[in-house]
Parts: sequence; structure tokens; C-alpha cells
Amino acid sequence: MSWYPIGRPVGTTIYPGMQITSVVIWKVLPWFGINMSLNDVCVYVPAWFGVVATTFLALLTWECAGFMAAGTAAALFMSIIPAHIMRSVAGGYDNESVAITAMCMTFFFWCRSLRDDNSWWIGAFAGLAYVYMVMVWGGYIFVLNMVGAHAIAIVFTGCFSSKLHRAYSLFYTIGTAGATRVPVVGWAPLKSLEQLGPFGVFIIMQVLEYCEIQRRKKGLTSLQTFKLRIASFSVVAAVLAGIAMLLYPTGYFGPLSARVRGLFVQHTRTGNPLVDSVAEHQPASQQAYWQYLHYACYWAPIGFMICLARISPIAKVSKMCGASEWWWNCRADAKFFLVLYGIIGYFFSLKMVRLVLLMGPITSALAGIALGAFGEWGVNQLCMMLFFLDDSPSKEEEATKEAASEKDDSDKSKKKVKGKNRGSGDSWLSESTRAQFDQMYSMGESFSSVFYESFPAKIARIVFAIFFVYYLRPYALEFKSYCHQLAHGMSNPSIVFKAHTNNGQVVVVNDYLEAYYWLRDKTPKEARVMAWWDYGYQITGIGERTTLADGNTWNHEHIATIGKMFASPEQEAHSLVRHLADFVLVWTGGGGDDLAKSPHMARIGNSVYPGLCPNDPTCRMFGFIDRQGTPTPMMERSLLYKLVVHGQRPGISVNSSLFREVYTSRYNKVRIYKVLKVSKKSRKWLADPKNRKCDAPGSWYCTGQYPPALKEMIASRISFKQLEDFNRGGGDSEYTKQYMSRMNGEAISEEDEDATIRYLAAYAPKGKSAGWENTELTTQMWAIIRNNDVRTMRALVKAAPTVVHVRAEDGRGPLWWAYEFQRPEMRKILLDAGCDPEAKDSRGLRARDVAAKGGKQPKGKGDKKKKKKN
Repeated sequence: MSWYPIGRPVGTTIYPGMQITSVVIWKVLPWFGINMSLNDVCVYVPAWFGVVATTFLALLTWECAGFMAAGTAAALFMSIIPAHIMRSVAGGYDNESVAITAMCMTFFFWCRSLRDDNSWWIGAFAGLAYVYMVMVWGGYIFVLNMVGAHAIAIVFTGCFSSKLHRAYSLFYTIGTAGATRVPVVGWAPLKSLEQLGPFGVFIIMQVLEYCEIQRRKKGLTSLQTFKLRIASFSVVAAVLAGIAMLLYPTGYFGPLSARVRGLFVQHTRTGNPLVDSVAEHQPASQQAYWQYLHYACYWAPIGFMICLARISPIAKVSKMCGASEWWWNCRADAKFFLVLYGIIGYFFSLKMVRLVLLMGPITSALAGIALGAFGEWGVNQLCMMLFFLDDSPSKEEEATKEAASEKDDSDKSKKKVKGKNRGSGDSWLSESTRAQFDQMYSMGESFSSVFYESFPAKIARIVFAIFFVYYLRPYALEFKSYCHQLAHGMSNPSIVFKAHTNNGQVVVVNDYLEAYYWLRDKTPKEARVMAWWDYGYQITGIGERTTLADGNTWNHEHIATIGKMFASPEQEAHSLVRHLADFVLVWTGGGGDDLAKSPHMARIGNSVYPGLCPNDPTCRMFGFIDRQGTPTPMMERSLLYKLVVHGQRPGISVNSSLFREVYTSRYNKVRIYKVLKVSKKSRKWLADPKNRKCDAPGSWYCTGQYPPALKEMIASRISFKQLEDFNRGGGDSEYTKQYMSRMNGEAISEEDEDATIRYLAAYAPKGKSAGWENTELTTQMWAIIRNNDVRTMRALVKAAPTVVHVRAEDGRGPLWWAYEFQRPEMRKILLDAGCDPEAKDSRGLRARDVAAKGGKQPKGKGDKKKKKKN
């Protein structure tokens, strides 16, 4: 029913963890006397796992910060912060709703395994949690690299230990072994470039541990250990380089995926028009951070600075200045984690707005540390109000100080012994420097203690604590109210929403839902529906009808075929559609409708069918000429345009012998057309199981084929080659080069430019008296001026000077557009070529009249304000 007629191997194209989890819960609940339908379990799963994710985030924060108040405050943030709520509302059944829990669980077990020398075995639990993460979401790559980055950061700070080696080795071996068992992942952890980094960290850990074993066994000096490390790394590097040289020609190593590559290049510049078309892949804006993080944006940087200060000598200085024990007595290896997570998470979320989701946990953790620190300090000061007049320390306080002093002396002696045992290269301070630092510390501690415990200081601390609590309360209430308000909005279904009519009336727009119900109730069960890939899964799930794509992007070529059919002229498109579909569904009504997505349809289609937009990978000919929505000739002829605006614009209607309108929703959001003259021969051929390709005789894995009638079209398509796929030579393809140069606004090659010029010059008018009509030339001239492509304009004017006289249907031409887009260099080129500055358009306006209105199109005489229909 999905990806008709070829089908989709669901088991090898999804991350199955969420589904498996839901079924397991559904099976286990009756043991506790709870009977729920599988549907209800799926509805509650996001909310249940939101609670679990909050719990593990609190434990992670507590582990890294070292004091309980931080974990408690982090849980308060995480429980309601919109960045987490958007994937943990009941009914929001998506991979990320379970993945965030798996991620927090993995991070907690990893940091917990580094607490002391006896905790390394917990790395096995981190590995198991990571396997679960791999099962539920493709974002497992972030988790893997996050742990790898943290491990190597510990090494670079001179804190390598056998504990770290054992914990990471357990995590990586168990995690990788489990990950390779997930069908959609396979052997990618050992082949894909974005996952080879943690493998390199694993190798480094083994080499360092080998050197440490040899140092302890043979009693090597620092210099000898350093030489051993150099020699060992050289040998291992040579061996790995040799293996890589042998495997590279075989195509063993996989490239960076388009989505991962999109994290390092500008949005819409990945080289893959399908990935570029997804709105969630655009960079995050300041508004997005405020929307999903709100006041946590202000608290998180404070927590980040606290964590940053605690991983440096500042921690010891802070103790001199009277800081609490939690500040300077942090868990050594885990202290790096939140800092790295904050830096890496923020960097990637800036590149892709969807990854703001990853900022929910780290923002909550950092904000929790800041709030927990101030909160715990403030409570201590308020409690001190009852005792601040009593300057003499109690027996309990004296006993506590004495115990703390003995503990400090014990810790110092342990550190000295440990420093001797660790040996080569692990201590970056010399003995004399450390002695001076300790002397300064002792003097500073004495002075700060006297000042901090003085009577004026106590009064100031109490006043500040009262002010802090009083000042914080209204902001806390506002944050809670905002989060709950946003959670309410996120809980609403995406295909049913409230809107306001022109008269202010509030209405419930359920056009999409009603359209799917219409398909379910008014069409035959075997009906096939063609629609753009974004909402195919809704047609299958709600409408219960077969669709050509289901919202997954696993098959680029098939999506391109749909794009080609929508972008092709009506007659040509019908000759293709009649072999695959019985109905065509389009989204209309403005906003994110199919016309708004039309450039992506054409670009994706052209990436596989180059003849769709000749010499133009970005399909600039498929669009609109002006801001009033005047279509280009290619757009006006397309099936998509006619289906969307049928009967709603003068002279635009579908061919009644090819398509028949059968449904238009109440608010014109959805339109459905019946395909006429459907090929019964192709339908029968596709329904025959003999025409499916099985991977083995009697196997269930049998893919469908396109009908013989489409053999010519399928033969003309080119398998899309990723820019980053060096094994297939995708980076050298002419299409990719042209696409990237156009999207980046770069100058195209002379050969491509000459071809474009020759193509456009053929449409040039023979003299100044050119007719007023929308042609390929007017479309391209408008695009050239809008993009300020001065080089192409000069070349075009030189090849065919009369192009400056071309006029569109509204009487406007290149000079009007040059004024409209404020292109002074373009104006000079056009005027020098003989463009008439006194010429008038259909409204009697000259080009410079547009400039007088600041680039806006002024209204001509007699224009009347038209009322828009509701």
C-alpha cells in the first residue's frame, strides 16, 4: 500500500525500536492487570518516555555536577521545557519521543562508569543503552560521537586511566556489536565516515593501555614511556593506513550522509535537492531558541560557565574564595561531559533547526546546575537567618570542619601517591609550581574564610538571597505558564487546527482529515492515490488507500518520478499517471501548499530526469514571474498548477477528458481528482505476483516493478549520485556541479553559460516591437535580474541585443524588473543596449515609476481594491 508499485522493505528502512517497545509494553501490561489497546499504548508512549528521559537527565546532571540540587532543578526544567515537550506529548508518536530517553540513558551510564576505579563495568550498560538508541533513531550517530569526543577529551587533558580504557572498550564493543544487528544500520559503524571517529578513539585507547601496562611492568621513566607511545602509535597508524589503502578501491568506506553533510554546509547547499527541500533542515534562528528554550536560554550559559570553571585551576581558587564543596569537589572525568555536550549540541542545532531537540536535555542540565547552585546557596543563607547573630561555631560545626580537614589531608596524600604511580606526562604542573600554588591557596583560604564569615558579609548574603528568591518567582511562574501554553498547542493534531476568518470568527479547519475520510468512504478499496511524498503516510494510515510514497525518503528515484509527473505538462503527465494512479490529491489554499513546494518537486524530478529542466538543475523556469503569482510558461502548462488553481483563475482548468474534480474541501485546503482513462492493462500487470522480483524463490522479499508502458520513462532516468558519495563518483557529475554552482550563486562554466545563452537567444524578439506574452525568455530574464547575474546578462545582450525589448504579459520587461529589485548595474546594461525608458506597461506605468515606490509595484489608475474571499 506504500511506495506503489515497487513497495518498500519496511524492516530494512526503519528504526524498529519504538514499535518493538510499544508491543512489549502492550504485552506486559496485562501481567499487572492493566488492559489497553495497542493504539492507546502508542498514544501514551511519548508521555511515559518523557518522564523516563527527565529522570535520567536528572541523574546525569547530578553525576556531572556532584550535588543533588542540580539534578532536581534540571528535572524541573526538563519536565516542561518546550524543546522536550514537542516530542513527548501524548499522541506524538515519533522516533524522537523514545530516542531522547535512550540518549539520556546512554549518557548517564557512560558518565557513571567514570566515577571511580570500580565503576568501569557500568560501561556495559552504556553500550546496551546505545544499542537501544540505534534501534530507535538515526540520531544515534550524535550519541556515538559525543561519547567518543568526551573520551578523547579526557585523554588530551592528561587524565587517561585504565578505568577510562575499560569503560570505553565495553561501551564501544557492546554498542557496535549490537548496532550492526539493526538491519537499517548494518555494518555502517565500521564503514561510514561519520562513525569511524569513535573507532579511532577505540584504537587509541588500546594503544595507550598497552603502553601503560608496559610502563608498570618494566618501570619505565617518563621519557621511555613517551618514546614507547610514539613507536606504538606509528606502527598502528601504518597498519591502519595500509588496510585503508586496500579497502578504499573496493568501495568499502561509505560517504558522509547528505543530512550529516548538511550540518557542515549552508542549508539548501548539500547537493541533494530532496534533503534541501525539508524545512527542518534549515538553520535555527534566535526566535527558534527562544520558542523552544525560553528563559532556560539565560540560565544555561551561567551553568556552562560554572562547569567550565570547575574543569580548570579556577576550581581551586574558588575554594579559596569560600565556594561550597560541590563547586570544587566535582567528579573528575564526568565534569568535561556537559561542557562538550553544550558546545557540540549548540553548534549542530545552529545548522539544523530540527536539532534544537538535542538542546532540550543539555539546556535543562546546565540551567539546572545554575539554578541548583544559586538555590542551594540561597536556602543556606535563609536558614542562617536564625543563627547569624551567634558568631561562635557550634560543636557540630567544629566536628564537621575537623572531619573536612582530615579528609583534605587524606585526599592530598592520595593524590601524591597517585601522581607518583601515574608517571609519564600526566601531570602538567611542576613540583615547584604546585608548591607555590598550594602556598597561595593556604593564604587565600585563611583570608577568604575570615571575610566570608564576618558579620557584614552574613547580612549582605541574607539580603541578596531574599532578593534573589523574590526576583526569581515571577519569572518562574511566567516560564511555567509559557511552557504549558506551548504544550497545549503542541498537543493539537497537525491536520486539524483552529483559524480565524476575515470577520474574526474562530473556525475549526479539518479539511485534511475530511479529505482522507472521503478517500476512505467514497473510493474503492483498491484505489491508488498519487500525492506528494510529504503526506503519503496520512493517506495510507487515515484514508486507508494505496499511495505512491509514504513520507519516508528511502527511494530518491521514485520520489523524483512523482515530481516529474507533477511538473510535466498536463497531457504528458496524464500519459504517465494513468498507469500508476486512480486519483490525484493536492494540497491547496496557500501557505505550505503544493505550489509552495513546486520548486522542490521540479528540482528533485530534474535530478533523476535531466530533460525536465534542460540546462537548469535548479529549474528556474518552473515558478512564478512576479510577486502577484503570475506563473512561468512551464509552470502554467504543468499538471500541478492546473490541479491546484483549476476553476479559480480565469482560463485555468484541467482537461475534462483526462481528469475530473471529485472533491474540494470546505476551506479549499485539499482537492482530489479522478484520473480518467486509467490503464486497465497496467493495473492487471502490476497486480500479478509473477511480475514481482524476489530475492530468492519462495521468499517474502519481493519488490514490485514499473509497468511495461513506463519502460521508456524509467530507462531515461539517471540514478541520483550523492555529491559526497566518492565511491560512485557523485562529486564529479555534471548535474551536481551545475546544481551546486547555481544554488551557491557561483558563476557557471563557460561551456554551460554558452549553452544557456544559445538557448535563450533563440527566443529573442526580432525587433523592438515585441509582443506581450509570458515565454521561457521572460522567465529567465526575470530570474537573471532577480539573482543579479550580471555576467549572464552581459553575455546574453551581446549575443542577442533585442532581448532587452522582451515584454511579459503585463507589459513589463527587464527594465521594470531591474528597478523593482534595485539592480543599478542591470539598469545600465539594459539602457546602454537601447531599452526604452519611456515605455509603459499595461497600467500605463514606466519602469522608473516602480523605483519611485521603493521597488513595490504601484497600483494603476482605476484599480479597485478587491475583497478576498473567505
